[in-house]
Amino acid sequence: MKKVRFTETQIISILKHQEAGRSIKDQAREHGVSEATIYNWKAKYGGMEASEVKRMKDLEEENNKLKRIVANLTLEIDAVKHVLEKKYGGLPTNGKQ
Repeated sequence: MKKVRFTETQIISILKHQEAGRSIKDQAREHGVSEATIYNWKAKYGGMEASEVKRMKDLEEENNKLKRIVANLTLEIDAVKHVLEKKYGGLPTNGKQ
């Protein structure tokens, strides 16, 4: 069975209907998802508007990009430390050697 993917806008719309009085069980059946999925969406997106979800998604993407940059810089620093240890027999402790 193919996994159905909903956009954030669709999820917000589903949650708005649920907040308006429709039962979670009915919503889940109508959209072909489990009740647990609706509860997970509610925990993640509950009370948000579509613009807020887009902002959250943009921030998550930026955060992932920054994490990759930090990881790459950490690798570069480790490589430089390794070269300095080989060349000078260790890292200088007080800046003089």
